[in-house]
Amino acid sequence: MLLGDNPADPRPRLDTPASVLYATPGELAGALPGADVLFVWEFTVGDALHQAWPAADALRWVHTSSAGVDRLTFPEMVASDVVLTNSRGVFDAPIAEYVLAMVLAFAKDLPGTLRQQNDREWRHRETETIAGKRAVVVGGGPIGAATSALLNAAGLRSHLVGRTARPGVHGIEELDGLLPDTDYLVLAAPLTEQTRGMVNASLLARLPARARLVNVGRGPLVVESDLVEALTEGRLAGAALDVFEREPLPEDSPLWALPNVIVSPHMSGDAIGWRDSLAELFTENLDRYRAGQTLRNVVDKHSGYVRSDTAEPAGSRA
Repeated sequence: MLLGDNPADPRPRLDTPASVLYATPGELAGALPGADVLFVWEFTVGDALHQAWPAADALRWVHTSSAGVDRLTFPEMVASDVVLTNSRGVFDAPIAEYVLAMVLAFAKDLPGTLRQQNDREWRHRETETIAGKRAVVVGGGPIGAATSALLNAAGLRSHLVGRTARPGVHGIEELDGLLPDTDYLVLAAPLTEQTRGMVNASLLARLPARARLVNVGRGPLVVESDLVEALTEGRLAGAALDVFEREPLPEDSPLWALPNVIVSPHMSGDAIGWRDSLAELFTENLDRYRAGQTLRNVVDKHSGYVRSDTAEPAGSRA
């Protein structure tokens, strides 16, 4: 199991009879030989696996604690027969709730209320309602679907956009036509070559000035310099960002100081009990692996996401 470098981080409790070896990024190359399964608990250390890849002489299956797999789909992994699975399904409801919270925070000007409270300033003002407002959620997977459903339940008119059109989902080619009347643009898409930098100056220019951006996908979906410019010049009303081009967000980033920006440290899916849910998903899949059964959440390594809930069992490495 690949952990992070912080010794204070809790280790997962795995209910399995399998022999489990814990390794930090610096220890991984020495721990990989002979291992046939790797659980990447700290998903931000994907570079460590890339560097240690030549030592993976028996590896057949890699599981990650994240829904996104962009840090693990390096060329050698993609070209190999190693099966990659993710933690799809664990974060859907918490992230959907986070997005709704950000929508309400903007509509009710919660940041402004907190600023005035901090300044002991009593100043009456009006706020917005979310009923009937239009949300566009980009990302047709479980997180995007859960988010769109919750926003609809709260009274918004939510449109879900996926890679291809299907019942209830717009194709990505329809996104441009949805933008001019969008109040909330929500990003819940995986990071792929097709989605990297999709929110740039050109896309932002098609949004109305009243619109707000909420990003719970991956930071590089957004060209941050273009976003900062749009926010600073008043061409975008606000942004709630849980992910960034660089993490942790550098102290000198202008995003920290903009009054119309809400910054959170990549935590939108981390509700109480999330670690237990991750461990339970992995141990269930490990039981399937040991029994030669189909694994859950098998990722198409070329596209970067799970195409269905079932896929072929892990095979041997060539």
